[in-house]
Amino acid sequence: MKQSDPRPTVNRDVLSRFVGQRVRDLRRQRSQTLAELAERSAMSIAMLSRLERGLVSPSLGTLASVAQAFGVPLTAMFRGLDEEHDAVIVRADQGVEILHVGSGQGRRYEDLGVLRGPNRELEPVLVTLTDTDAVFPLFQHPGVELIYMLRGSLEYGYGANRYQLDVGDTMQFHGEIAHGPVKLLAMPVQFLSLKLHRLDEG
Repeated sequence: MKQSDPRPTVNRDVLSRFVGQRVRDLRRQRSQTLAELAERSAMSIAMLSRLERGLVSPSLGTLASVAQAFGVPLTAMFRGLDEEHDAVIVRADQGVEILHVGSGQGRRYEDLGVLRGPNRELEPVLVTLTDTDAVFPLFQHPGVELIYMLRGSLEYGYGANRYQLDVGDTMQFHGEIAHGPVKLLAMPVQFLSLKLHRLDEG
């Protein structure tokens, strides 16, 4: 009878997210921008952004180019994959700007880090809105979300309702219901968004 392999398996999505975080960590350690890394690795900024966010499964050739740009061996891209989870610290003003479905003029979204692991359980994003004439999209996603107002004031839509949120206010809701900023009342507007994703039941 064939015995099962006791070693843990890592699926492609988990590996992509891990490698993306590793690339981001190495870039931050060297205080490099995406543009600088793109120039060193002969890759596009868009591709590197998708790589860091775990949205693509990079080939070994791609990883070799990035590793060479960092001056590290290819194996360094996988270092820590089987280690215990660590703490993630994102220093002030060091959040990575991300391309978001709501990105546009006067809208900035900064990823505040993610713990390594098979699932992204918590997604912290710092949102800054500075354009009163912007038309904001509505969002829908699994899980729940909490937003905490840091600066300014706005009307926030949730389903058919609107709620005014001011500095210090929090709002928690189910992500499946259409939601998002509707009107900016006092500028600039900045809030912390925490999305808690549902984990697959095992």
